[in-house]
Amino acid sequence: MNDVTSPHGVVVAVANQKGGVGKSTTTVNLAAALVAKGERVLVVDTDPQSNATSGLGIDRRTVEHSIYDVFMGERPLDEVIAPTTTKDLFVVPSSIDLAAVEIELVARYSRERLLANAVAHMEEKFDTVFIDCPPSLGLITVNALTAADEVLIPIQAEYYALEGLTQLLRSIQAIQTNLNPQLKIEGAVITMYDRRTTLAAEVTAQVRDHFGDTAYTTVIPRVVRLAEAPSFGEPIESFDPKSIGAKAYRSLADEFRRRHGRA
Repeated sequence: MNDVTSPHGVVVAVANQKGGVGKSTTTVNLAAALVAKGERVLVVDTDPQSNATSGLGIDRRTVEHSIYDVFMGERPLDEVIAPTTTKDLFVVPSSIDLAAVEIELVARYSRERLLANAVAHMEEKFDTVFIDCPPSLGLITVNALTAADEVLIPIQAEYYALEGLTQLLRSIQAIQTNLNPQLKIEGAVITMYDRRTTLAAEVTAQVRDHFGDTAYTTVIPRVVRLAEAPSFGEPIESFDPKSIGAKAYRSLADEFRRRHGRA
């Protein structure tokens, strides 16, 4: 572990049941930006689409063991952690098998806590553990929120950005009440921000009004290089470190570290 104020790291679920808001992009690139600042980071991909897995250079078609095996009790998390091409950045890959896991776990005892049990003590080995959630509020996301210390909510700067957010916040409150009283909202971050439009500014103002101090000052711009990086299996930090997108995620990482007493 690095010399941080906290004696151990933090587990952060990156969640929003609305699809296409930049969950995986934020997970991968914030993780890489934190690693560039000297941290040791684990990304746990719990989305059957496996975007975080492929975005970190792991071919989802050749994954032998994945988070699916962990949910099914066939492998401990330690055994499915894979290195990436970025030093000190690790991933627990996802696979398409995960799409059926909610049906397969219907009768499993304490099914909401499977991931919490799996990631226990991971914060002693990593400064930050990110759990990339699927775009739903099903059992997998419930597991992620039960396992996490905090939840980070990416919100796209577009019409209907706040639609469904009430449902997400209600779900978080239910998790806090029934499963994980320590869970807190770490923050909300605006993604795909186009400064040329008044809409983006209006959505940002609404988010900051709604979330107050938990809304990040940094906004993530809508830029081509951020969209291109996943197809090369690299975070923007290594794909194009001088790009606007890389600078934005480094700024987000700085804010994240300050919030956690690391900067």
